[in-house]
Amino acid sequence: MLRYIYGNELTNYPVLQDSMHRDRAAQFADRLKWAVHVDENGWERDEYDALNPLYVIWENPDGTHGGSMRFLPTTEQTMVNDHFSALLNGVDICSPFIWECTRFVLGQGANSRVAAAMMLAGGELMRAFALTHLLGVFDPRMVRIYSMIGASPEVLGSSGEGRDKISVGLWPYRPEDRIRVLKRAGLSSEISEHWFSRSFGHPIRDMQKVA
Repeated sequence: MLRYIYGNELTNYPVLQDSMHRDRAAQFADRLKWAVHVDENGWERDEYDALNPLYVIWENPDGTHGGSMRFLPTTEQTMVNDHFSALLNGVDICSPFIWECTRFVLGQGANSRVAAAMMLAGGELMRAFALTHLLGVFDPRMVRIYSMIGASPEVLGSSGEGRDKISVGLWPYRPEDRIRVLKRAGLSSEISEHWFSRSFGHPIRDMQKVA
């Protein structure tokens, strides 16, 4: 199932919190060999985790992390503007209608349906908060995943070659994409909206009225 949890509430879910940060360390530090910080608890965390981001987390039946993403509004501090503006010719992206999505990670043994469910959740956030786009940095391995899910971004800028290539992209909200991603995730619209309402205490349609 999907959970939407703000950073200041994450300690209410200690198993999810611990397994998410450990899976991030396994993916980014161990497998991809990125220069990320892993603390004494085996957690991968960075300065953006301290900004009360909104996490979308797939919770496995045993309560552990199956996959997750992290969201911050571009009107605040973001990874793209802080570290990757060179890919955009030094132009910062700052809009109340665009949120940044980072730290896309899959847990051990997660399948393509989990990845699709998380992309679906990004679209649900766009619907609820009247967003036009999501912004993110991605590497070549993610291009195939996005294409497979049916939610490929518009590439704004890139640097590097081959496996070392890094790109910045924008994902627009398109209703037809939502239909494709629902099918890929094997989920109904009703269950997706139920999970959203359970996390926020309001249906998506009610949040749209005040967004």
